[in-house]
Amino acid sequence: MRQFVVLFLIFSVSVFSQDIDQKLKQLSYNEYLGFVKKYHPLVKNANLEVNKAQANLMMARGGFDPKIEVDFSEKQFKNSEYFSILNSSFKIPTWYGVEIKAGFDNNEGIYLNPENTVPNQGLTSLGIAIPLGQGLWINQRMADIRKAKMQIRLSNAERKLQAITVLYDASIAYFNWKRTYNELKLYETFTKNAQIRFTGIQSLIREGDKPAIDSVEAGIIVKTRLLSLEDSNLKLTKAKLELSNFLWLENNIPLELSEGIIPEEQLDKTIQETLRTYDLSTNDFSIENHPKINALQSKIDILNVDRKLKANMLLPKIDVGYSYLSEPSYFDNYQFENYKIGMNFYFPLFLRKERGSLKIAKFKVQETQFTLDLERVQLNNKINAQKFEIQSLVKQRNFVKQLVNDNSVMLNSEERLFNFGESSLFLINTRENNLVSSKLSEIAIENRFYVSNSELFKIMANPD
Repeated sequence: MRQFVVLFLIFSVSVFSQDIDQKLKQLSYNEYLGFVKKYHPLVKNANLEVNKAQANLMMARGGFDPKIEVDFSEKQFKNSEYFSILNSSFKIPTWYGVEIKAGFDNNEGIYLNPENTVPNQGLTSLGIAIPLGQGLWINQRMADIRKAKMQIRLSNAERKLQAITVLYDASIAYFNWKRTYNELKLYETFTKNAQIRFTGIQSLIREGDKPAIDSVEAGIIVKTRLLSLEDSNLKLTKAKLELSNFLWLENNIPLELSEGIIPEEQLDKTIQETLRTYDLSTNDFSIENHPKINALQSKIDILNVDRKLKANMLLPKIDVGYSYLSEPSYFDNYQFENYKIGMNFYFPLFLRKERGSLKIAKFKVQETQFTLDLERVQLNNKINAQKFEIQSLVKQRNFVKQLVNDNSVMLNSEERLFNFGESSLFLINTRENNLVSSKLSEIAIENRFYVSNSELFKIMANPD
């Protein structure tokens, strides 16, 4: 009867306890990702890219701001006023390169250049300048505005790509933490089993029911389990520190994971809902709104603006201007014979610089278009490959669960045979080692399932 009680104590320890210590609190994966999205510095940096693009758009719009210009110079020498020249103007740039200009000139002096001579009350002007060649349909100011608007779309796409990379790295850290935590709990259970078995064997040896060599074998298993437990504890400590790199609060305050926090236990039931990968793994997915596609398309649009600007440089530069002139007191009495006109013409004969710049701009567009076409194919293939991997891992999880159950049955059967004296401690340890290996495989495949879903989430690149 005493032998039966001892054997019952040895082999009746359950592999996993279903009761959770009330002092332990789970940090769910969804809650963890919420912290990363809201407070991680790299995610905030990604948001700053959009703000910088908006600031660039403001700068580009500054090219169309009205401008006031005043140029005044005066010379006095030996009580003589050589000259006093005042030239002021108000300019309004418009979209198609046309510029509206109003001016007032008031010049006097005994040595004044005759061309600067104006009436005593000054001379006002109201005119317009029009580019007839370069700069009419597109110019640098127009190009800057268009590119700045496209840059905002590009920055939004790049923000998503940068944020998704941080979330993916954070997810890998969380999955590694959960894997090492599960391994630690596994080794804690089997170490406890080995220690109870060792104590029971020693009692049986003292009673003369078992040979002394069984104590050595049981002790080897205890030491092996303790070694594995210490190694898993080290891995868990490093995983927790790695996880802490992604935990932040407001005002860039870093957090450190406390000892009472454990990973989500039922993560396999919630991960696809959290990452929104379930629908994608079962349905088709359009990549036309993918951030990588949007980013490359925005780059092509920006390069096309540059290409149009380079093509515009092949035209001759012809700028014409007209200004109506009048004294301030007679401005309401139009006399169109008072005016000032001008024309500026410029055209290089061979256009080698301009033609070379245009060719380079076209090559850049083609290069980015090739990259876009390749990216479309690669994204489709990556999504399909990831879908197949997730489906395969679901099947592998079912297989490994069956292996765990079968090894548990074999261990229980070996225990019963040992109770009847028809087995040995060596066979018991062998069966238990097989069970440990199958459970470690179950943890590893479960971790691969999590990682595979996060990789699909990364390919989708939709962190919002």
